[in-house]
Amino acid sequence: METFHAEIITIGNEILSGRTVNTNASHIARRLTSLGFKVRRITVVMDEINDIAEAFTEAISREPAIIVSTGGLGPTYDDKTSEGLAKALGVPLTLNENALNQVKTKYLQKGIEITQERMKMAMLPLGAEPVENYVGIAPGIYMERGMIEILSTPGVPKEMEAVLEVFISKFLKKKPSVKYIEANFEVKGIMESALAPFITQLVKKYDLYIKTHPKGYELSNPMLEIQIAGSDKDEINLDKRISYCKEEIKEKVKELGGLIVE
Repeated sequence: METFHAEIITIGNEILSGRTVNTNASHIARRLTSLGFKVRRITVVMDEINDIAEAFTEAISREPAIIVSTGGLGPTYDDKTSEGLAKALGVPLTLNENALNQVKTKYLQKGIEITQERMKMAMLPLGAEPVENYVGIAPGIYMERGMIEILSTPGVPKEMEAVLEVFISKFLKKKPSVKYIEANFEVKGIMESALAPFITQLVKKYDLYIKTHPKGYELSNPMLEIQIAGSDKDEINLDKRISYCKEEIKEKVKELGGLIVE
């Protein structure tokens, strides 16, 4: 069976200085692994165009199926991922109309003017497609180089997660030839923070991707969508693991006084 390799690039001085823990790379790695990809390398580079371009160029030379980067897509002077990616691919940076519409819509809804700094988030490498960011402003960037699919996501964790999920559901073309199963259900009356330690245990126990997506308000009206996903050559075994995991979460929700909605 063909192995689909993946590489992850994290961009940010704060990671290299030790000020911020690289949780984004861990999340991306878990999510890609749940789809059946084998993450071959995680690279961290500074917010410098040449360093970013070099990281992309080296990753492309190894010909993974996909490359996912995180960080450096915002409006400030040190957000340089778009420029670095464009340089690595040898294409110009251009104003992308679809990206501009996404950015404009969000600011205008709040009655905020569009400045040059804000328009910067719509400057993408020529040939790129913007990936909708439903929880923030800066869209992700999707490109193809030969057989390689490239995704750049924002560095804010919730935005990274949202863009990654849009990429997986709407853009990703090449997926490993393993069985992928996903189960989703909602729970009411349980704070995400209360369930978090238990979820961490189940991730290790069942080797699955488990994500709690907040739909309500943590303190006043908590509601969570629970996502359980995994990939395996053995479909029967995978289905059992997901079923057992789902039942354990349900039991814990009941124990904590929550309500299950399916």
